[in-house]
Amino acid sequence: MERGSTLFLKIAVILMGLPVLAVCIFLVPNIANFAAELYPDFAFIKYLVLIDMYAAAIPFYFALYQAFKLLSYIDKNKAFSQISVQALKNIKFSAILISILYVVGMPLFYLIAERDDAPGIILIAMVFVFAPLVIAVFAAVLQRLLQEAINIKSENDLTV
Repeated sequence: MERGSTLFLKIAVILMGLPVLAVCIFLVPNIANFAAELYPDFAFIKYLVLIDMYAAAIPFYFALYQAFKLLSYIDKNKAFSQISVQALKNIKFSAILISILYVVGMPLFYLIAERDDAPGIILIAMVFVFAPLVIAVFAAVLQRLLQEAINIKSENDLTV
């Protein structure tokens, strides 16, 4: 394959990380301060929101890095290899971890929605839980298909 055949996808992966970085820098501290203002008796809620949101950003960027590596493997004609399967496995576990972190933080979103009387916040939080699960399922299916293709390829190499 040509080296630049996945250039567009690599650029898309990089561009996916920029809005999340902007949210982490500009929006997450405001959300944490808003939660602290809603519950002045529980000043620690600010830090729980910060920890939950920033902790979810770590596996997100790890998954983006794995996607970038996967695209590099495709450029190097190593798409049907165990390292590609491992990259998909890492993406799957990162997505599951993001979902778990938001499930753990769901009571925080509930408290904010309850005090602010905004049920839409809970729906938004549910999107943060289920979107990574969809990605995890998709990565698991791709991982399984790629592993089967590698097994078929190795069987064909042995029979010839």
